[in-house]
Amino acid sequence: MGSYVEQARENHVKKKVEEALRSKMKAKALMECDQYVSKYAQCATGRTFSVVWTCRKQAKELNTCLHQFTNDNVLEEMKREYTLQEEGKVSASAM
Repeated sequence: MGSYVEQARENHVKKKVEEALRSKMKAKALMECDQYVSKYAQCATGRTFSVVWTCRKQAKELNTCLHQFTNDNVLEEMKREYTLQEEGKVSASAM
């Protein structure tokens, strides 16, 4: 039963790490796409329902930019980097 509890804790940690990496990925994407965020915000200011069709071009540009920085490949790369960092910490502390 001990191994089940340890495995459950490990999976919980992995989920927390993945959530943190996703959050970091989204923040970076918003920074990288700031000009598109600004254009969309400018277009949407003062509008309600009409924003959907009036700002379609700006929304598409923003989504295209965001997708470059928030996709599965980017997340997997971030996970690899995190794993390498953690392995480096473990091997450094073992010495």
